[in-house]
Order: sequence, then structure tokens, then C-alpha cells
Amino acid sequence: MLRAPVRHFVSLLHRPPRPPTHRQPSHLCPTMTTAAPATHPGFQPMLLALPSLTPSLALEVLPYGLTLHRLFVQADGKTHDILIGPETPSDHLVQKYTNTIIGRYANRVPAGTHSVARNGLSSTLTAAANESPSVSLHGGITGWDLQPWEPLPDPSAAQLFTPAELTRLQTDAPTSVIFSRVSEDGEEGYPGRLLCEVLVGLTQPKGKPSEDGKLWKLGSVILVYRAKLLDEGKVTPINITQHWGFNLDASLQDGQTIKDHKLTIKADNTIALGADANSTGTLAPVGGTHHAHVEKTTRKIGERFPENGYDEFYLFAPRKIVAPTRLPAAELTPKTDLLAAVDEDADAVVELESDKSGLKLAFHTNQSGVQFYSNNFSSPAGTARKKIHGGNGAQGDGYEPGSAAFLEFHEPLAAWLHPGTVGASGNDTLLASGEVYNNYVRMDVLYRSSEPL
Repeated sequence: MLRAPVRHFVSLLHRPPRPPTHRQPSHLCPTMTTAAPATHPGFQPMLLALPSLTPSLALEVLPYGLTLHRLFVQADGKTHDILIGPETPSDHLVQKYTNTIIGRYANRVPAGTHSVARNGLSSTLTAAANESPSVSLHGGITGWDLQPWEPLPDPSAAQLFTPAELTRLQTDAPTSVIFSRVSEDGEEGYPGRLLCEVLVGLTQPKGKPSEDGKLWKLGSVILVYRAKLLDEGKVTPINITQHWGFNLDASLQDGQTIKDHKLTIKADNTIALGADANSTGTLAPVGGTHHAHVEKTTRKIGERFPENGYDEFYLFAPRKIVAPTRLPAAELTPKTDLLAAVDEDADAVVELESDKSGLKLAFHTNQSGVQFYSNNFSSPAGTARKKIHGGNGAQGDGYEPGSAAFLEFHEPLAAWLHPGTVGASGNDTLLASGEVYNNYVRMDVLYRSSEPL
């Protein structure tokens, strides 16, 4: 684990207000606050890189907001940064939800007081309104994106990763770090004192290139989120995600759009939303609509692109979940190895690919769905663009609408209120005392050459 100096590359992302006839964008919430000065040590990047003189993957992580600041990919002699986001780390304070963790609850829940019950226990959630009077967005006014996370110098200090898993990491993901944070009882109205630990790591490419010698694996990014209530007799809603946004062509500095990216989402339905963007508790079939990405002739995002872009939750088609999303704490023994499933999961539920750069991302997860947002309401005048993406780093030279694909893997919105929307994992997003929350995403990074390498 290395600490890297802050590099001044640049940029920003942000959702300006939508037209009045549409719901307010989730990146711009008037009641949200900042929680730290720009000089906070959590804005010092930590560098993770695959061991090589020219590593195929390198990731900068900010402990503040557990933010994935940059993701560098080396392919065919070209360096790409495939994440949209600000150049200056502390700009994440004002450029909300740009590659940060989201918690204690991702996406939207109805604002107000809710009784929650599981395993004979009950608690009360008081969800603070922030996006609108009826919506509590991304964990409340001061969510986990505005909190410092502690990187553990000694992985054995982790309480929610087992000795067997730490042994696996030494072999499979030695370039990794575990972050820890305790969310206190009542934080943003959520019940129970909650310990959360997050594994961020890079793994070497596995397997051979394609038979034609054109598709090569460059490595993987793994994110594993664990949580456990530290007090007895409590129940809490929990739904964690990484709010990361991708542009596979931006570093080519030849346009900003992702409409030429190819997207596959293995989903049969989206969640039907009300006027305020809360879940209605019903499913909307994607067949025959612009949400059926697999049905598109070109598979390109721009084919049948909706007027206001994409900002929907896709519920994955029924499938076998290879690792539980929650389990009794007693089952997390020293010999338990849930990370084996992260490595062995062969079912990519989402793929994002660019013919222009040759880069491809394949996502594997035990979560039931993904929120896809196309950055449709970004304002170039109100944002800045990374220099590696062709910007000058100053506000006013920002990202255009349709310039990023945000892919946020989590369970359905307010699933405990809407049992008809619960997905393949069976998780209603409630966690009781005596249970452990387990959520993983593995993103494989690949490169397709026009000629065999």
C-alpha cells in the first residue's frame, strides 16, 4: 500500500437542476452540507497499483468519502483515466457523489419516520429530506460520502474479514487496503451503531486472451462492503454502493460522449418510479423499450437515447447468487472465505465497452440491480474537466451532458417497503443485530485490439 502525492490533473462532475417538469437531479441537493475543510488529511490520495514497471491498472483512493479519485488503465501504449471526477481531491466536497461511497442507504427512500422489523427485532428510521420534501437521498444530509474513513495499516485489525480471507488476499490481491468506519446510532436518523469495513483492491489478470488474440484481460478492481450492528436488539436499513462514473474514451481527447459506448445490462425490469423518483413498488418490463439494451441493434447507449437521458434502477434477471448478501454473524468463522465467490463469479451482469478506445469493463456482483445514470444534466459552464480528458482544469470547461455512465450496484430502492421489487438476492435491505452485511462488486478491465497482439 503506497501513498502518492496529490497530482494536479483536474475536473468535476455535477448535476445541475433538471427542467421543472422533471424530478430534481440527485447530484444537486440544497440541504446538503460539507463536513470537513479542504485541508483534511483524508484528501491525500492513496495509490494502489498492480506490480509492474508500467502497471496495467492503478487506482487512487481518497480516505475521505472513500472516494475512487482516478483509475488509470495502460493499454497499447496509452494511459487512460476512465473515471469522471474533479482534479483537486478536496473538490469532492462540492462536487457531490463523484466516485464516492454512498451509505448508509443508497438511492432514495421516502422521507419521514418508518418502523422496521426483522428477526423479531424492531427499530425506527427517521429519514431526513434532502432532495425534496418527500425524498431522502443517498443516506441523508451528511451521508457517508462526507465522512472520513480509516485505512487499516494492519489488515488483521479488520473485524469483518476472516483470517482465511486475509490469507487469500495476500495471494490474490496483495495490492489492497481495508477501510473502516463506525456509523453511530441515530446518524442521519438511522438506528443502531454500525461497523462498516470496505475492501478496495486490484487483482492481476487471470485466464488467457481470446482465441483470436485480440481481447486481453488487464486486471480487476474489487470492492467488498461488510457491516455489522454493534449493539443488540436493533434493525437498520442498509444499502451501500459506489457512485462511480465512467468514460472509456475521454482520455483520447476526441469528444466527450458515451453514446457510442456499448452497454449490456442483464435485466428484465426497471423499478417504476413516482413523480418524486421514489419507488412505486412495482416493476416495469424493459422489453420493447429503450431500457432493453440487449435488444438494440448496435448495443450502443445512443441508440434510442431518451430525451432526458438515463437515470433508472435495473433489476437483474433471475440468477444464482454465489455469495450471500447477509448472513448470521456466527457463520463468519475464522475459516469462512466469502472472497472465493468474488474471484470465481463468472456471470457478468453489466458490460460497458468502447470500440474507439478498445476498453471494456465487465461487472460481477451479488447485488440485485444497478442504477444507470448517463450524466445527462451535466453543465459544462458549471463544471471542470480533467486535463487528461482535454480540459483546462478550470470551472467553465466542464463535461457535457451524456459524458459519463454511472453504474451503481445495489439492492432495490426502499426494498423493505416494497417486497414485490426484491431481487435475486432475496435481500429486503434490512440488517438485524447478529447478522453481517456482505456486498461485492468485481470489475474486470479488458482491452480489445484491432489486431492480434
